[in-house]
Amino acid sequence: MDRLPLVTSAIVNVAQDVDEPWPIEVIGHDGKAYNVTMEPGEMVLYESHSVIHGRPFPMKGRFYANIFIHFEPTGHSLRHTAKLEGIKTDVTKQYKESVVNKQGGHEHHEDGLPSYIKAGSDEASKWKRSHPSNQRSAKKTTYTTGSTEAHTAASAGDVESLLSLIDKKKDIVHKKDANGWTPLHEGARAGHVEIVKTLVEKGADMNVLTGHDEGEGESALYLAIQEHGDDHPLVEFLESIGALNVGPEL
Repeated sequence: MDRLPLVTSAIVNVAQDVDEPWPIEVIGHDGKAYNVTMEPGEMVLYESHSVIHGRPFPMKGRFYANIFIHFEPTGHSLRHTAKLEGIKTDVTKQYKESVVNKQGGHEHHEDGLPSYIKAGSDEASKWKRSHPSNQRSAKKTTYTTGSTEAHTAASAGDVESLLSLIDKKKDIVHKKDANGWTPLHEGARAGHVEIVKTLVEKGADMNVLTGHDEGEGESALYLAIQEHGDDHPLVEFLESIGALNVGPEL
């Protein structure tokens, strides 16, 4: 069970590559055990402090990526901090005022910074620039990989959607994300032979490298070998059309 103050939690499955389902087992308030399996994009919300939960069996597969979101009782951190430091203040009133001022409630300090940022640090200056008037709800700087829908379709092995996207915008096959990956690299990493064939047929450079610096990065063939081994059908296809095996170790 989760420690206080984490009374309620949510699990969001982002991605997975498993040979069989890897359920989370939850012992409900009725005393019964429930196995909950998840697919990418699904979320499980549960009372993490009051029910036993876990994954009692090892995962069989390559990876399983989750985001965990935790909720605490209103004003808990403020009350806890006040008790430890002997602060004489009405923390419930302070919490309500913080919420009204859009300053984040339980994480709000008098200087407006979250508790995990040190006052006077470079990170504090950056945080204040992106949160005018110390408002947590202010427009935040967006962190994005720059991926297109073609990257997503290639990674998922969705040939139909990929073709539809290319029909609308042919140059999308060459589009690189913030890390310098094209849809071809995504398809190669995922091992989707038809995706890679489709992209090459639609003009994608089979030897384009990841990254933005010319001459540096990894080719689709290199990624396919690293992820799936020399005998994978995708590796055989790329080699049959003369693709180069280029990577940091080669």
